[in-house]
Amino acid sequence: MTSKWRGDMKRELESGNSGKQEESHHRVCIYRVPSSLRRIKPKAYTPKNISIGPYHHGAPHLRDMEDLKKRFYRRLFNNNSNEAKLGEAFKFLEKEQHQVRRFYNEEIKLSPDKFLKMVLVDGSFIVQLLRELSKCEFRKVPPSLSPWMLPIIRYEMIMLENQLPMFVLNKLFELTSADSAPSGPTITLKDLALRFFYPLLQVDSNYIADSKKAGELSELHFLDLLRSSIMPNNILESGKADVERKSKPHMIRSVTELMEAGVKIKADERKKLLDISFGKNLGFSGRKLTIPALYINDHTCTVFRNMVAFENCHQDCDRMVTAYLFFFNGLVNSAGDVSFLRYKGVIHHSLGNDNTVSKLINNITKEIVLDKHKWYLYKVVNEANEYSDTFYARVRASLVHQYFTSWVVIASTLGSLLVLYFTFIQIVFSFGKLSKAFENQSFGSVIYNVLCLPYICWINLN
Repeated sequence: MTSKWRGDMKRELESGNSGKQEESHHRVCIYRVPSSLRRIKPKAYTPKNISIGPYHHGAPHLRDMEDLKKRFYRRLFNNNSNEAKLGEAFKFLEKEQHQVRRFYNEEIKLSPDKFLKMVLVDGSFIVQLLRELSKCEFRKVPPSLSPWMLPIIRYEMIMLENQLPMFVLNKLFELTSADSAPSGPTITLKDLALRFFYPLLQVDSNYIADSKKAGELSELHFLDLLRSSIMPNNILESGKADVERKSKPHMIRSVTELMEAGVKIKADERKKLLDISFGKNLGFSGRKLTIPALYINDHTCTVFRNMVAFENCHQDCDRMVTAYLFFFNGLVNSAGDVSFLRYKGVIHHSLGNDNTVSKLINNITKEIVLDKHKWYLYKVVNEANEYSDTFYARVRASLVHQYFTSWVVIASTLGSLLVLYFTFIQIVFSFGKLSKAFENQSFGSVIYNVLCLPYICWINLN
């Protein structure tokens, strides 16, 4: 038996250089989307118009935008104040080239020269674009862009495979900010980026920069920044989702089931998108589920899919967006559930009809497995389900389900109640007349007459 295989396996261990691999592994944050997710919705992960970073650089169908990016690069550095900074940018990128490469989870085969040119041109394009948009308060399209370009650029710049490390963009922004800094409060690249990308979620397209709050957000890249901006404040402050493990996890009941059990559903425009709560309904019996408004369109789905891909690839982050989508997957079981949420202001959509939205919500978590013991909505889901299992909630749900499921049943139930009501009134008046008739009789005589009354009436009728 040959021993060659033993030598091969030993050399494999030696060539691994585990220390460097481990260091590189911890830096990785820009991933190729797993094929299991890509095959469900390929166009959600693949840019069709513009490439940012190395993954799609040089693709034939994306070359038209290269000239545009170079024009933005020239506008950024081709002036008296920034021209001197170009040398500093060269030195910075040459020094950090290996670090930048380590942010990607697969080997980048571009030569050092091509790689550095790509990073500088793409980074300059992003910085200059955000600067030009900030000068017009993000209300107008820069003259250098056609109106149709900006929504597409915004849409494709948030894709996981279309990212540059944030520290590179921050450096380029700092180097070129001397002549463009406003006289008011300092505006950071984070502020500009959030204002640029917020319309994708329509959370607040008039986003007002808050440097203090923006400073608390994670910033590996733009997708990570936008993802952290929609997290609840308590999780941002603690840095970790609160996990409850006292009872078995379940998917939350559907909107219809919760409504029948007496749970009130309320929209809250002031909260961040992932900040969902469950508690007592003040002044009334029952409970209240508070959900921030969710705006659904074609772009929203792409953003969520890329956030989920990032969470499922990156080890050092809580899978909060994934948990949020699983929550809605349980909440929505039909077009009727979507219709009710739309009526309550929880869901706003532009996809044509509620059935389309229902299918989209139920399909967006396909090929994803969530550890339900490790999700931030664990407590909300369990409290809602436990309340739905209480005696009061089950009786109420049974009554609502049997007697108030449709207008026909409701009308029939109300009709029956009215008949009973008028019958009761008639009986009361009848007893009033009888009481006068028996006014001067003894108690025994009254009982005897009441018991004999049906028999006497029967004899008279015959």
